Amino acid sequence: MHPEKFYYDNKIVRNFGIATIVWGIIGMTVGLIVAIQLFKPGMNMGNQYTTFGRVRPLHTNAVIFAFVGNAIFMGVYYSLQRLLKARMFSDVLSRIHFWGWQLIIVSAVITLPLGLTTSHEYAELEWPIDIAITLIWVVFGINMFGTIIKRRERHLYVAIWFYIATFVTIAVLHIVNSFELPVSAFKSYMVYAGVQDALVQWWYGHNAVAFFLTTPYLGMMYYFLPKMANRPIYSYKLSILHFWALIFIYIWAGPHHLLYTTLPGWAQSLGVVFSIMLIAPSWGGMINGLLTLRGAWDKVRDDVVLKFMVVGLTAYGMATFEGPMLSLKQINGIAHFSDWIVAHVHVGALGWNGFLTFAILYWLIPRIYRTELYSKRMASFHFWIGTLGILFYAIPMYWAGFTQGLMLKEFTPEGILKYPNFLETTLRIIPMHVMRSIGGTLYLLGVIVMAYNLARTMAQGKLVANDAAEAMPLEPVNAAAEHGWHRKLERKPVQLMILALIVILIGSIIELMPTMTISSNVPTIASVKPYTPLELQGRDIYIREGCVNCHSQTVRPFRSETERYGEYSKAGEFVYDHPFLWGSKRTGPDLAREGQKYGNAWHYNHLMDPRLMSPGSIMPNYDWLITQTLDTTTTAAKVSAMRKLGVPYPEGYEARANHDLNEQASAIAQNLAKDKIKVTNDKEIVAIIAYLQRLGTDIKTSKTANK
Repeated sequence: MHPEKFYYDNKIVRNFGIATIVWGIIGMTVGLIVAIQLFKPGMNMGNQYTTFGRVRPLHTNAVIFAFVGNAIFMGVYYSLQRLLKARMFSDVLSRIHFWGWQLIIVSAVITLPLGLTTSHEYAELEWPIDIAITLIWVVFGINMFGTIIKRRERHLYVAIWFYIATFVTIAVLHIVNSFELPVSAFKSYMVYAGVQDALVQWWYGHNAVAFFLTTPYLGMMYYFLPKMANRPIYSYKLSILHFWALIFIYIWAGPHHLLYTTLPGWAQSLGVVFSIMLIAPSWGGMINGLLTLRGAWDKVRDDVVLKFMVVGLTAYGMATFEGPMLSLKQINGIAHFSDWIVAHVHVGALGWNGFLTFAILYWLIPRIYRTELYSKRMASFHFWIGTLGILFYAIPMYWAGFTQGLMLKEFTPEGILKYPNFLETTLRIIPMHVMRSIGGTLYLLGVIVMAYNLARTMAQGKLVANDAAEAMPLEPVNAAAEHGWHRKLERKPVQLMILALIVILIGSIIELMPTMTISSNVPTIASVKPYTPLELQGRDIYIREGCVNCHSQTVRPFRSETERYGEYSKAGEFVYDHPFLWGSKRTGPDLAREGQKYGNAWHYNHLMDPRLMSPGSIMPNYDWLITQTLDTTTTAAKVSAMRKLGVPYPEGYEARANHDLNEQASAIAQNLAKDKIKVTNDKEIVAIIAYLQRLGTDIKTSKTANK
């Protein structure tokens, strides 16, 4: 039998590599703008398309799905072909995958600033784009498994296990979290409501971090680190333990995002227990990577690519230790809703994802262009300024989180809140936000230097689009001669995929099904009624403007919160909330009990210019709400959709919904006229005032402190 000649497809790798660099610069630039907006409101640029609420999700989507997503596909397409000794299954599918993914990203760039959002964190894109994501993900899966089937290497290396687990788990997460009922071409309501929606969202949100930002990168670490160091991976057995323990445990940890909320206590406890357990497999992977470099530290000192890898792995270890610590209720009570979480997330994003991506780019681009890196000094500069950028970013955010979290809980010796006004705490941490933006600038500068360095590298070399290779064809083997159940499993990709699917479904089903199927787990409250048509429209404007990015809507059962905001939240309050709006960060005060605290005129002036009512506020103006006419042509469709989702609007109510909307709007306009504010009842500001005045009024609340 003779070796077979074939060609690796380097062009698709190059395309995803260039996309990684371009979208990385764009996503990080938007992130820098977002960071500056939090201490300089003028950077919201005075129009509705560039406010923090609309641009922040654009930043997260750009860095997660555009920068990291393209980097994943770059690394997978390069390593998969070489591990399997086969060209990708279909060049056509590769091109469809590449251009389809870029089109999805462009659609996000267009729709998110327009306010077309579901408000689900990391899943803000509306239903037509969700369908496109599903289709392109299937294309990727067919291409990957087609390549695996025609492989010339019998056993699947550990990196491929992680790629398979990534593919199957992301498919499950995306489909379950994207159950939406379309109202129009770019508007939908989540099928789940309140507590159920929150549980599904954070099951998805946490595991999007686990299976999009972590497992494919671990797969790439297992391939590229041994290649870079020219050493075998430290432990095959540790690789097996790392893989199966990680994918089994990770899927359970989502509820730790919902501690002290109205999520059932058993689900919160499961999230905490499995989060603590997660330390073991996470650190197992880090140790396996770092010990691969044993005896090669002299090489690390001289090789900037390995420096990026070591710092990336260290950041992974730090983030995966801190995450379980943040799941402990005592720590979570201070950290959650604060900048501590922002620091935690960015240690992982900038250190783990960013530095691993840079290492792979610096190693891979010269090889597919058959040349040397243009400038090792530039790469070294990038490493040090990037590391400095992470420190300047993370340390101030940790400090801001500690400061604000403790200030919000502090009482005087007389037993009253020391800082009853939330704005006091926001203003105190502004210097830390300035420092954060400096760190972001340094990090972005390093990426720009890398882009120049790699562009010059490409210019001095020539892409080997079809890289010649040869390998022996796959021969049948005697399965009985192989020892070890896992060695046998490594020959069977379909069985491996099915087993990985079963492993991640165990935790998912146990966590989700009781809350989703047993109605008694979400008790109703008789006084909680559906939103009026005007309030429903106002809520959609609130979602469109991204208010949930700065304001939470859930009061935790802490004395500090009930004193500041009012009665703690109950599960039954949210049964008609499609989607839930509990938020994940408090840049401003919680709004769960906002209704009737202030008059309509206060809200009008606050939205027109927040600094009129709250001197020093960093909130952007929303003056366009005063002039923009409310689109009431959608009211009937929205009421009808809500009724299909179980909201008890009377049969046929949509026919008179706009009549009731106009009556309520007229009453608000007349009330504003008493304060010499002239606004017609058909303006968007009237609808959002109606919604804000409704919040928390369905149940009796105690007297609250001034914001």
